[in-house]
Order: sequence, then C-alpha cells, then structure tokens
Amino acid sequence: METEGASSVTVRKTTCSPKAIIHQKFGSNACYKTEEVHESAQNGCPGLAFVQKGPCLYRCTLQLPEITVVSGIFKKKKDAEQSAAELALEKLNIDPAAKSSSLPETWDDLVSRVKYLFSDEFLSSLHPLSGHFRAALQREGHLSGLIPACAIAVFDVTLGNLCKSIDPKVESNPFLIISHVMRAAARLSGFIASSEGELWIRRKNPYPPEIIELSSIQQNPNNPEIIVSSSIQQSGFPEIFMVEAVSIPCSLEKTVERVILNLTSSGYFLDVIAKQLGLLEAADLMISRPIGKASSETRMYFAAPKKYLLDIYSDLLNPKEVCSFGGTLNARASYLSGQDIYGDAILATIGYTWRSKDLFYEEVSVKSYYRMLIGKTPRGLYRLSRGAILAAELPLAFSTNAKWKGSFPREMLCTFCRQHRLSQPIFSTLSSLEESSGSSQSHKKLRVTELAVKDTQHANGCAVATVAKESMESGGSFRCEVKVFSKFQDLILECSPKDSFKKQSDAIQNSSLKVLLWLDVYFRDPNVPLETLKASADGLDIRFEAPNFIEAFMLCQPLHNVLHNEIEEGKLVYANSVNVPYALPGHEIRSLNIEGPDSGVSPSNGSLSCVSYSVSLVAEGEHIKELLESSDDFEFEIASGAVNPHLESVLMQMYVGQSACFSMDLPPRELIFAAADDSARMLSILSSKTCCLEYTITLLRVTEPLEDRMEQALFSPPLSKQRVEYAVQSIKESCATTLVDFGCGSGSLLDSLLNYPTSLEKIAGIDLSQKSLTRAAKILNSKLNSNSDADISCTALKSAILYDGSVTNFDSRLCGFDIGTCLEVIEHMQEDQAHLFGNVALSYFRPKILIVSTPNYEYNVILQKATLSTSEDELDERSESQSCKFRNHDHKFEWTRAQFNSWATELATRHNYSVEFSGVGGSGDEPGFASQIAVFRRRTVPQEDYPEDLSDSEQHYQVIWEWSSSDRSRSAL
Repeated sequence: METEGASSVTVRKTTCSPKAIIHQKFGSNACYKTEEVHESAQNGCPGLAFVQKGPCLYRCTLQLPEITVVSGIFKKKKDAEQSAAELALEKLNIDPAAKSSSLPETWDDLVSRVKYLFSDEFLSSLHPLSGHFRAALQREGHLSGLIPACAIAVFDVTLGNLCKSIDPKVESNPFLIISHVMRAAARLSGFIASSEGELWIRRKNPYPPEIIELSSIQQNPNNPEIIVSSSIQQSGFPEIFMVEAVSIPCSLEKTVERVILNLTSSGYFLDVIAKQLGLLEAADLMISRPIGKASSETRMYFAAPKKYLLDIYSDLLNPKEVCSFGGTLNARASYLSGQDIYGDAILATIGYTWRSKDLFYEEVSVKSYYRMLIGKTPRGLYRLSRGAILAAELPLAFSTNAKWKGSFPREMLCTFCRQHRLSQPIFSTLSSLEESSGSSQSHKKLRVTELAVKDTQHANGCAVATVAKESMESGGSFRCEVKVFSKFQDLILECSPKDSFKKQSDAIQNSSLKVLLWLDVYFRDPNVPLETLKASADGLDIRFEAPNFIEAFMLCQPLHNVLHNEIEEGKLVYANSVNVPYALPGHEIRSLNIEGPDSGVSPSNGSLSCVSYSVSLVAEGEHIKELLESSDDFEFEIASGAVNPHLESVLMQMYVGQSACFSMDLPPRELIFAAADDSARMLSILSSKTCCLEYTITLLRVTEPLEDRMEQALFSPPLSKQRVEYAVQSIKESCATTLVDFGCGSGSLLDSLLNYPTSLEKIAGIDLSQKSLTRAAKILNSKLNSNSDADISCTALKSAILYDGSVTNFDSRLCGFDIGTCLEVIEHMQEDQAHLFGNVALSYFRPKILIVSTPNYEYNVILQKATLSTSEDELDERSESQSCKFRNHDHKFEWTRAQFNSWATELATRHNYSVEFSGVGGSGDEPGFASQIAVFRRRTVPQEDYPEDLSDSEQHYQVIWEWSSSDRSRSAL
C-alpha cells in the first residue's frame, strides 16, 4: 500500500458510470427529470418501435448549472438517466476515462469526505448513512454518538469510490475500506475521536440541539403538512419491530435457521444484529455488499475477528498489507454474497434508504435464502422466473417468443452477471447485408439493457432501427456475438455463434442462451475437468479465458466441495454437490398410475402442453404428506428441455383429460427448501423419515406444433396424413410382407397400416426417442391386443417390433426387408448424417423399396405468406415462425428440389437402385410439392454382389416392445 507522503504516484481510477461522475462533479445541483413516452408519441422515428416494443418508454432531462440535456428513449428509467449523464459529459468535454488525481489529492478528498459526514448539514440529510448517525445519537451510555467504521465504509458510495481510487484491491476486498476510513479519521483528530483497537468514530463536539431535533422529524409522506417523529410513538414509547432474518452458521453441521430481530424505533439496528451474533456492540460487525441489485438492502452481517481489527488499526501507524481474516470461511454466506465471509453470519434486509428517514426493512425467510442460493445459477434463474422450482429446467434451445416461457435468455444473462459482480454483457450484432457490403460499421455493440439508441446517436438512431427493420424485410439475417467481462474489464468468455436469424432479437436471445447453457455445465459441477469444460464450450461456439473464468467464480468452489446435507435412507448424510441437475442419474419413476379415458389427443415433439400439477414431500410408509409446489396452469414446449424429464416422460404417455400420479427420489435439498413454506418442518421430516417426492399431473390441453397447424390449415387432408396415405398406398401396391419404418416416431404410419388390408406379415419401427417409442408401443399394443380381430384390418400380420436405435447404425435383424419408409426424418439430422443414412440403408439394410420424404424448402414461401390464423396471439406466433429459416426449429436443413434430386440420384447410382420422384401437398407445379418424395427400387443383382460382411451378430438395437399373434403381446420394458 502506498504511503500518504508519496507525491509523484498516480492511481488508476476504477471506471465510474456517467451518472456517478456527474454526482461527483455537481452533487445536488444535478437534477434528473424522467418522463414516460408512449409508442404513439414516436411518430418522428417509426423504426424505433421495431427495436423497442412495449406500452411505455422513458426519456430523461438532466439540468446542470451550465447546461440542460435530454436523453434518447429507453426501456428503463436508469438507462435514460445514464444516457443523459453521458451526453452532459460530452458537452462539458469531460472524459470519463481521464487519469485520476494524484494519490495525495485523493487522500485529501477522502479526508474531506469523512469530515463532511460528521457535519451538521449531513445529519439532517436523507443520505442513507445519516440514519446511522441519528440512531447512534440515541445509543445509551458510552456508545452514544459512536459510528461503526463498517457502516461508514459500506453505506457511502462516494467514500467507497475514493478508496477504490487509492487502492484498486478494495474492489476485490471491500473490507479494506475500513483501513482507509480509520486513517482519514486519524488526520481529523481535532474534529473526530476514535479508539485504538476499536473500529468506531465519533464527533468530538456535540451537535447543536436544533440540528438533532430537525434531523429526528420528517414529513408524513401521505400528508406533507403533518410533521411526525420518526423515533417515538404518540404513546411515548418506542415502536417495536419484529423482523425475520436468517442465521447462516459457519459450521456446515449446523442448519440455516430463522431468527427474529427485535428492533425499536429509538434504537440502532446494528446493535441488535451484533447482539444476535454474540458481539458486544456494532463496531465489532462487518457488513457485506448488497446481495442482488445494487439498490437492495439485503446484506450479510458477521463478526470481524479481533485480530483482524487490530491489524487494521496497526496499519494506520505502520502502513503495510492488511492480513487476511484468519478465521473459518463461511462457504454458504460467501457464495451468496460474492465475497469472503468468515464465521457465523446473519442475512437480513434492513437499513436506511434515500426514500425517508425511517428504517426500512423486509422479512427474509429460510425459503427466500434458498431461492437466492439457487438463483445464482442459470438453471435456478429460469426455475424462479417460471415459479416452478421442482418442475422447470433451463431449455436447450430458444424457440419463438410464443413458445418460450419465463424470463428471456438475455434478461437472465444480465441478472447472472450482476449477481456475480461482472460487467454487463456486450452484444455485437452483425447483419448479413452489412457483411456482404463490407461496412466498417457493421458491428453494433449493445449493452444488455440498451436496445434503444443512446442520446448521442439519437439523430441517426431512427436510421439504425429502420435499417435493421429493412434488413429483415429484404431477406437479410443477423448473427450476434456475446462477450462477458470481469468488473476490471478482463475478458471471461466470448460466444461467436455461426447461426444466423432474420430477427436481431432472436440472434441475441439464442447467443445468450448458449452462454447460459455453458455456464450451467460449470454450475452443475464446479469440479468439472477443464478438458470437459473446453469441449462443451467448443460445441457452443464459446471461447473462454480459463484464468479469468476461474477467478470470477472461485467462490463457487468452496461451497461445492464442502459437505452438504442430503437425504439417504431416512438419515441426513453428506454429498458433494449443491448445484447438481434435478434429473439425477439413477432417479427412476415409481408407482406410476394414469387414470382417465383416452381422448385421442396427446403431446408430441414441438407441441405446447399445459398441465396442472402438484409436488408433495411424502414420508414413505407413514401418513405424512406436505405440499411443496403446485400450479394450475403450467405450459411448456415438449422436447425443448424446459421441464423435468421424468415429468415429461410420464406426460408423453397421457392423453388430454387424464391424470397421473408417480413418485421419485429426492432432489438436492436446496430445491425442497426453496419450494417449501415451512423449512423447519421439512427439515424435521427429512431428518427422521425415509421420504420421496410425489407428483400429480393433469394434462389440460395440447397445442399442436406450428408446422403441423400450418399444414393442417393449408391442406385437406393435412399434409402429415397425405404422406402416410402415400406410403400406405405404395405398400399395398408392392405386395410386401415385411416393412421397416426408419424414424417411426410415435408410430403414425404403423398405426395407420393396421386400418387397411395388406399383405404385411411383419412390421418393425426404429427410433432414437424412447418417449416416442413408448407412445407408439402403447398405441400398437392397444390395437393389436383388442378383443376383436375385426378391429384389425391387417389380418395377415404375425409380428410387430419396436427398436431403440439410430437409423445410421446397421442391425442385421432388419436386413433385406421388402419395403422401408423414412418419412420427414432426415431433415432432423445434420446433412452428413443424412448422407450416411442413405448409404447405410441402401448398402446394408437393402430393402427392395425405400420411400423417403422431406420438406421442400422452396415451398416455404407459400406456407409463410398464407393467412392461417384469425386470433391476434396466433398471428403473432405465425409472424415469429416466419422469421425462422426452416419450418421447424428442430430442422437441421431443408433441401430444394435440386438438392434432394442430386442426393437421391447419387445414392441410387452408387448402390444399384433406380429412383423416382414425387410428392404430396400442392399440385406439383412451381414451386413443387410441399413434401418431396423419392422412391428407390432395388435392381436385380447376382447374390455375390451383396456385401459379405453382413453378420447376424451385428445387433445394435434394443428391443423396446414386441408383439406376436401367437402369444398376443410381449414387451422388453
């Protein structure tokens, strides 16, 4: 640490916001006036409505002694204020990045600030710290007027910024500010008194009585003419407040518990917290930074070890590096606050604010503590936004706004960075039109809260917005890069996706989600090997700086490695992880029971399903059942990863109107306590009983995927049914006796075949999705095992079988079938996998006939221009779909007719097949059929031309369900 006498040393000042710089320069002479601006008032800039949607925006006018400036239009008030401050700095020729004052000058400013805090003027102000001064004057005995140094260090932002200018280490260890405060106080010995070895300060000369009287009263906010006392009720006795807080013991063998702080209007709340921690008085306390938003009063309070206090004080006499606490790290409190906390801690929301002279407080329950804990992770943020701790999961892909539920990825990424004290993410969007023109201004860097144009660019802001809109309308697309920096602007990670989108907002949301998904890999297990983390980053187009990343999240490590209570065999045991995913390996569904009639409507991939559900903690073998969480209207997209996978697995077996009940092993207890209202009772049950979670679900409704609704609205019969009918007709004409359906899904084709008389004796289906196979097995099993053979038209059928496996892997049991089908499957693979499937199918499986269908990309223009809906919501959803390149967000490619013909012709030539092209949907004229079809027919070849390496031992598929006419049904499940 530099001494005060160093005259030539300059210090690096931490970056301050424009508003903070204006406050430092002008103080109370800076007046901000914010007004609401509705979209209807934006006639002069129609393009801005494209950038920022919403009923109300904000504009700020900043009045300074010399100038007045007006900001641009923003989504949030604080962004408008920052924009106005930034414009004012430019007009005043003040460079925010200019070098700071010399060290002695900064020390002089710090001493002046401390002196001002003890002035008559400050005591009467509404500054949050002035409340501590007023309360300290009401302390009894020798404590009267004593101000804890920790309060001064924490609650005055200006003082904190000065200390950061003197020593940048203060940013990573804010408790060092106490040392600077005490040193500044020592230079004011004629005005301020302090005690050796104790961290308190008081004013030597008493305040004038009139100043004390003025500071102790305030106006009633409901009636400004009524003056009330803030310290004593009309009865003459102090008012008592019972405030709920949370005790977080340092020892992990002790549980987090609820405590009650008995505060009085005439007392000092820090004394009450100190007493709760077993301390003599408030000067022995340490106070953390705000937890959550910067304006939050939620903080950690804990005891500073005496040795640390003495070390700080001795540092005043002999400047040196202040030693570490030397105590035991409180892993839970440290992780939650984002800084090192030692010993036992109290989590409370209490303090003085700018709003009034009264003490502000809110309850902090054990439930809210655990919600804060899980809210530090990407997965937890999404769960909280959906209000579904035990049901929701962070989705694997961003779908259209109509299908995405909960907080948007960009918003969650912003919150995540704020909670971990990182800089706001930077988004750089690049238009394909600008890329092709080589514009040097193609990258538009956007702070996460600033999609509106800053005031300094307001003159051309409309043009920027209009260009973006025109880019979308003219067929352009956007890519978005995301960068996340530390508080010191060190790069932590950079996401540079190759995917492009027709809407700028979609590009931003998708990039944000990629970052969140990768961060979630780490937060599930902070001990994940670096190689695994890098592999995951590569798969998501992310590059990260390992040293900066580890430093930014180093506080996650202690919490992950310490012993955390988990439940096993009715006892509290210890496990390694707090942030493990909810769907733990080995967790299985138990006691599944589905009730209700078959309505014929069930979920499918891409559909929106709405359920009512409840989750209860059940003590096994006893009559104890405690409700944890419930929802009457919980909607999510099937196969998007947005819900507990076990819940979705059960749902795929249900029909609309049916109810199900099942039980599961317990998740991490943090999730249970975050959902439970009575954590003490939950802990009692978990400690003494063998427990499980019981889910009850009712499937309320299912909305078909947009692709299916578009096809159903445009085609009669629906396009999906036309494809099945085309395949059925081909099968009947072929007189085939064996059939394999590659990518059979939920069995729509196999089910339809049972309604027609055919020559088929054996049918088989193969798919990668066990959910779809389970549904297909249920449908086929019900129909084939019906009491009356008259219900089955395909009376020649002798066997049916479903396999779990990939169509790109060969299995000898399916070799040489008469006919194979592959309807709308290949577009869900990567293109190289589609080529691999073609080669495997025609060179190894070698069916006599193979029917392959896939969407015709050229037909999309008709689908997307058609008017399909009448309701406003559906029109909005259709508009979102038009911004997508393909018909379905799960499609990896969609081929034109020329591309499909080239693929099929090359395959047929290579493997001695002929190929014919056809299709369904539309007339076949320009731009072709909606679904294009290729029919491959094997030419007669000598037996020796068959591959010699086909072995009966090549069996890579798992039998999921099997049926035989001889014994009616048999299942491998």
